[in-house]
Amino acid sequence: MSAELRAKVAEVLPGIRRDLEDLVRIQSVSADPARASEVERSAEAVKALFADAGCFARITRVAGGPPAVLAHKAGPTGAPTVLLYAHHDVQPENDHADWDSPPWEPTERDGRLYGRGAADDKAGIVAHLAALRIFGDDLPVNVVIFIEGEEEVGSETLVPLLHQHADELAADVIVIADSGNWDIGVPALTTSLRGLVRADIEVRTLTHAVHSGMWGGLAPDSLIALSRVIASLHDDAGDVAVAGLHSGPAADVDYPEERLRAESGAVPGIEWLGTGSAVERLWTKPALSITGLDAPAVEGASNTLVPAARARISMRIAPGDTTANAVECLRRHVEQHVPWGAELTFTVVDTGEATQIDATGPAYDAAREAFTEAWDGTAPVDMGVGGSIPFIAEFLNTFPEASVLVTGVEDPDTRAHGANEGLHLAEFERVVLAEALMLARLAGAAGSPA
Repeated sequence: MSAELRAKVAEVLPGIRRDLEDLVRIQSVSADPARASEVERSAEAVKALFADAGCFARITRVAGGPPAVLAHKAGPTGAPTVLLYAHHDVQPENDHADWDSPPWEPTERDGRLYGRGAADDKAGIVAHLAALRIFGDDLPVNVVIFIEGEEEVGSETLVPLLHQHADELAADVIVIADSGNWDIGVPALTTSLRGLVRADIEVRTLTHAVHSGMWGGLAPDSLIALSRVIASLHDDAGDVAVAGLHSGPAADVDYPEERLRAESGAVPGIEWLGTGSAVERLWTKPALSITGLDAPAVEGASNTLVPAARARISMRIAPGDTTANAVECLRRHVEQHVPWGAELTFTVVDTGEATQIDATGPAYDAAREAFTEAWDGTAPVDMGVGGSIPFIAEFLNTFPEASVLVTGVEDPDTRAHGANEGLHLAEFERVVLAEALMLARLAGAAGSPA
């Protein structure tokens, strides 16, 4: 079986790459209203690809929301059903000058294919497509394809879509191809992801701006007051100082110092935040950042006490915590630390739940065997992810009986969301083989997903 599938992978890959390159050329930026027609064009292209692979495929949406693609292809009677997820929308490309090649023209350099969406997540789409082409009319399982069109803007209509199509999407196993592998040559199953709370805090000390010479030394200015609130969010070691947040253990995985520094882009001599192992700090402990600040620009600043200042707090919460708890803990902390009687406004921007997957059972065994074979004997790592994919929790909640496998095509140098996003082509070939092997093995795990 393995030799036969490897031969089929080699046979379908050239066409799959052409299809991927065509998808990358479509500027399906869901965050840009001016490119809504490109998102529509992307959905039509994805629908056509799966229809050509023998699926019944159509576009669906909720209340005028972005287009998703839903497709089906039957396997043997009584075989398990596998839902394959990916998304066809992409992040904005931002400044073209930061790219070494045009972001919408796929370009190969040194074994990588560069372009916006080349990895995240149009490669996930074509990995699913490749598996269908490999098996042709001899699919070992029933397959449902769900390709979302708004993942990069928060999946606002995903839950209504899941409920609207619950009968069609119901599956024994759900494969979510929107994560990554541990390293080049080392596969992974993602088993935990942190949740997200974003909140804006505004500190007001004055009803209007005043002269810093006339009132400095008596009247507090809002920027210093806000700075003191921000400074209170971490202790001297760099751990998050917000009481009541959950932390947990992480897998026993070594993250070498040289790799941490290379992948993070840390400047020489920078000290890491917090305590505990690197993977605990990245995967299973809370993290807190300031991602936006409303304040006068330095250029052209006047000698004025600013009456109000605002910051956006981005807090990642550990698996096992809830957004409801995290919001209240953060609210209580900033209220207790605003100085000098300043007025505080706390506004929740958005939230996303953390995910913890119990990756045990026949479906996970089948996946691990497939990955180990595709990577020539290297077993997959059970990996956490510091970022958040809240929709995974929605799948778990909507289909509690299904085994959810979080896989992906990315590697530590993929640079998803950034300039020079690139797909490692040799690793992608392994991803395709692993998915085909996994579908074959899942057929043998019928009736007992997890």
